[in-house]
Amino acid sequence: MEKISAILITLNEEKNLEACLDGIRWVDEIVVVDCGSHDGTKELALKYTDKFHYRAWDSFSRQKAHALDLASNEWVLSLDADERVTKELTEEIRQAAGSGTFDGYLLKRDNYFLGKLMRGAGWQHDYQMRLFRKSKARITDRLVHEGFEIDGAVGRLSNPLKHFTCTSLSAAFAKMNEYTSLEAIEYAGSRKSSGGAAVLHSLSAFLRSYVSRRGYRDGMHGLVLSLVNSVTTMLLYMKIWEIQRNGKTKAPLIR
Repeated sequence: MEKISAILITLNEEKNLEACLDGIRWVDEIVVVDCGSHDGTKELALKYTDKFHYRAWDSFSRQKAHALDLASNEWVLSLDADERVTKELTEEIRQAAGSGTFDGYLLKRDNYFLGKLMRGAGWQHDYQMRLFRKSKARITDRLVHEGFEIDGAVGRLSNPLKHFTCTSLSAAFAKMNEYTSLEAIEYAGSRKSSGGAAVLHSLSAFLRSYVSRRGYRDGMHGLVLSLVNSVTTMLLYMKIWEIQRNGKTKAPLIR
C-alpha cells in the first residue's frame, strides 16, 4: 500500500478536531499547521500526531502550501477540521492511492447546514480535490476559496466526505464576514459596485440558491441557507464599494 500523509490547517478547532483526526488515525502521517490556537486544539492534535507546527497567519493558501511542504509522503489527503472520513471512504482512498490510475482524486462532500444534510441550494454538487500526489499538486494563490490543482490525470471517488459546516447561525455569520472581507479584496479591481448592484446581486443569489438550485427541497433549512447566501452577496458588494471608495487594497489579516 502507498503511504499517505494527511494535512490540516487549524485555528481554535477544539470542537471539531478530535472527530476529524479519529477518522484518519489509519494514515501514515498527520501534519497539522496551526496559526495560534488558544483553546485545546494543540493538546488534541498531539494525541494523534507529533507533527504539530505553528505558522503565523497570512492566508489560507499559504498555510496549506506550508502544510503540503511538510508532508513526507507522495500521496496526500487534505482535510478541514470540520470534515469526516467514513470507513467506506477510507477503504476507497487506500485503494485509489495504490492503484496508480490517477494523480489526483476529487471527493464529493456531503454538506451539513445547521445539522441537516443539504440536498439543494447548490450544496449537493460539491466536489473538492483532496487526494493527490504531492509531486503533481499545486495550490491556487487566492485569499479565499483556494484549492489544489493537479498536473496529471484526475478521477473521482464515489464515497462522500462528511462536511459539518455552520453548526449555528452565529458561526455562519462569522464565516460570512471573514470570507467576504477576503473576497472583496480579490474582486475590488474587477467588479463595479453600487447600491443597485448590491441589491440586484443579492436578489439574484437568493433566487439562484432557492429556486434554480432547488434550495426549497430542504424546507426551512434551504430557505435559511438561501437567505444567508443572499446576505453574503450583498455584504460582498458593500465591502467592494467600501474598498473602491477608500482605496484600500491590502488584504486584512483577519485571523
